[in-house]
Amino acid sequence: MVLSGAAADGAVLVAVLGPHWRARLEAGAPESDVARSRMRYLAEALGGAGAADWAGGGLSPSLIAEAASEIMAAHDRGVPAARMAARRQMVLSRAAARVAAAARPAPATLRSDTPRARVAEHGCTLTHDGFFQTRAYELRHPRFDGTQSPQLAREVFVATDAALVLPYDPRRDRVLLVEQFRMGPYGRGDPLPWMLEPIAGRIDAGEAPEDTARRETLEEAGLELTALERISRHYCTPGYSTEFFHLFLGLCDLPDTRQGSGGLATENEDIRTHVIGFDRAMELVTSGEANNGPLVLALLWLARERARLRASG
Repeated sequence: MVLSGAAADGAVLVAVLGPHWRARLEAGAPESDVARSRMRYLAEALGGAGAADWAGGGLSPSLIAEAASEIMAAHDRGVPAARMAARRQMVLSRAAARVAAAARPAPATLRSDTPRARVAEHGCTLTHDGFFQTRAYELRHPRFDGTQSPQLAREVFVATDAALVLPYDPRRDRVLLVEQFRMGPYGRGDPLPWMLEPIAGRIDAGEAPEDTARRETLEEAGLELTALERISRHYCTPGYSTEFFHLFLGLCDLPDTRQGSGGLATENEDIRTHVIGFDRAMELVTSGEANNGPLVLALLWLARERARLRASG
């Protein structure tokens, strides 16, 4: 059996086989050709020989179950296993984001503490299935007056969690920005679709946000960070996207070079880096040239914490 040990808990079996086959297998019934076929599909999509390999790669049973739900839905739509294998990292990152969301919700001291379980979901359709996904929901949710909303049609762009970091040198009082072409401004019709940003990257399954921040800083700017200061954890566009940001300030020694380049050729990244003083960075905020939300937030946070960082740096 492909699934065994820790990865063969109930949630994984339900995700792969459905509740009917889980009950049969747990009762000691022999595996069917259908069950074996579904398990082989999951193994090909996820890679490795099965549960032991996945656990050795830092994939928890809950994460495997989340990933298996998406993978087996693709199986039922007739998507080839090889295509899902090519999307493996995105599938796992989306699964990791769902696990993280369930495990660590933000406090609810002012906002409503109405649980997700009280939202009545009447349907969910996958309307786009590529590198990213789009889902269309039919649902009803509790209203603030105590009644239930009418049935609503809502669409959501399904992305992953990401780590972002603004490198800052407290001794020289300067920051590093990255610049690259961005499809968002281009798709909006912006005549200048190159954007100044913090360093950013997708959080891979089994990776902590802090580790992603350090890895991406090395890949995009060739920098080793000495420390990380957490700025925020937040949704970037909660009206229609699942994307969730972990934003940091990264303390480091910045080079004297004003401009450089970085990024991974394997990911077709074309990145230019800028090392500028704090005052110049705040001029970009004032003028509006800094028009990337996480960059503006990071610089405003730095303005508040700058004296402390410089005194201790």
